[in-house]
Amino acid sequence: MSPPLPPAFLGVEQSLTGRRWAGPGMERERDAENLVQRTGLPAAVCAVLAARGIEAGDARAFLTPQLRDLLPDPRSLKDMEPAAARLVAAVAARERIAVFADYDVDGGSSAALLLTWLRQLGCSATLYVPDRIDEGYGPNVPAMQGLADQHDLIICVDCGTLSHDPIAAAQGADVVVLDHHLGGKTLPPALAVVNPNRQDEDGSLGYLCAAGVVFLLLVEARRQMREAGRDSPDLMAMLDLVALATVADVAPLVAANRALVRQGLKVMGFRDRPGLVALADVARLDTAPAAYHLGFLLGPRVNAGGRIGKADLGARLLATDSLPEAAAMAERLDQLNTERREIEEAVRAAAMAQAETRGLDGPLVWAAGEGWHPGVVGIVASRLKEATGRPAVVIGLDGEEGKGSGRSISGVDLGASIQRLAVEGLLLKGGGHRMAAGLTVARDQLDDAMARLGDLLARQGAGAGGPRELHVDGVLMPGAVTVELIEAVEQAGPFGAGAPAPRFALPDMEITHARRVGESHLKLSLSDGMRGRLDAIAFGAFDSPLGPRLSDPGGARFHLAGRLDINTWRGRQTPQLRLEDAAEAR
Repeated sequence: MSPPLPPAFLGVEQSLTGRRWAGPGMERERDAENLVQRTGLPAAVCAVLAARGIEAGDARAFLTPQLRDLLPDPRSLKDMEPAAARLVAAVAARERIAVFADYDVDGGSSAALLLTWLRQLGCSATLYVPDRIDEGYGPNVPAMQGLADQHDLIICVDCGTLSHDPIAAAQGADVVVLDHHLGGKTLPPALAVVNPNRQDEDGSLGYLCAAGVVFLLLVEARRQMREAGRDSPDLMAMLDLVALATVADVAPLVAANRALVRQGLKVMGFRDRPGLVALADVARLDTAPAAYHLGFLLGPRVNAGGRIGKADLGARLLATDSLPEAAAMAERLDQLNTERREIEEAVRAAAMAQAETRGLDGPLVWAAGEGWHPGVVGIVASRLKEATGRPAVVIGLDGEEGKGSGRSISGVDLGASIQRLAVEGLLLKGGGHRMAAGLTVARDQLDDAMARLGDLLARQGAGAGGPRELHVDGVLMPGAVTVELIEAVEQAGPFGAGAPAPRFALPDMEITHARRVGESHLKLSLSDGMRGRLDAIAFGAFDSPLGPRLSDPGGARFHLAGRLDINTWRGRQTPQLRLEDAAEAR
């Protein structure tokens, strides 16, 4: 028999979006109060520190993470020294180098890191990014044979760990793999496979994305070059690419990743990289970049080329040192991103309808459709996961096969389960990492494969438990929410995967003004009935019950929950609540 649930936070058993609110619990509240007393930091900041398990003596260091303190020793990863030595030797001998990259942001950023580093040493390299539809993910035999005929060294980034046959086909060239996807029982016949998620690694650096692995390789290369009395490029100036990849690939913002992203955002703010400057301009980013912007403004545009356009466009944009060239490529990526959104919405609606018919209460939500574009199935899987709170898989069928992507929830390792299905023969191929995976399945094995996947995920706890919960970190009153408070809270970031931004509740609020913005957003003005006032924005409110109810409150008062945000308009900064949920105050 399951233990009884603690009381719902603010008594909200069922919000407007159907969720039960869960608070921080008495023990965490005591920890937060102790932090307030011992550090003098604002209560909202201490709520975040308590949620992360940070003690008072470590609070200041946590709020100011230093890369020199958190960056792991590159040599702690297997094959790192020979991989770096081979790259350094290739540069010294002016050998012919090719970079084979995945078509997403992590692959493009990883490739751009290497291309930029090589260019600063006076070397050029061939960039090869496979076409998502014609070639699929990762190295393939014809491509590797062709590259090996013309190059001495092939570096595979964000791919290659499971590519035994293609790497074996690269006769005459050395192959180095820099990856982070789950490894199999055996490694491909490469000179070096640097991957924190190899089965013979301890997993302590498994949080790194591929660009983080590439950065560590360049750190080791710098060490080897310095020992040989040779100069090497400034690596700190390349952290903008590492930050972009880390956030866009949904790598957990913990340990070294926190420092990499924090420093990378500072570098990005200098606007020295033409590709990122052009991308920020077409995305109309007119404030200092934050992790949110990387994940929701810049990342999707870089991805758009690999999803529905020219596969190498994102990597070439990030690597270019030409402003005019960057502007043209950014404009094209922006156009492709608009097209991608239209395609995505059509697939999302069909997938959600199919999933609802199949049922949303199991351990796995999945949908498969004829001709669904393989470039958007991963995004649609994310939408289904967010809407249902369950792992989701979306598959586009073409002929006798289907290609799909999956997204997981915290605590459920989707990549390992997908890889197990491939070993068992229920998938033609599959792999990934904990939170995301890709697969290819025969049409006649689709139902059996998804049933087996559901079983494996259920064993990890997917689909278990009672009503969906919304976790709230504490209570704030509108008068306490200032720009200064939000800036102090942001010192506990960056926020993202593995380190969610804190969510606060504003109890018993009066909605003094409500205005629809665009197709589905809602702007609100809130009051506590005294002097406390705060603006709020609810994105996509009219795609849920929030918009219709809150736009016509009818004199009712509401408990409101969301994340703190700074709104910048014409150079003026004001605090606002990014509203996520609401419940009538009884």
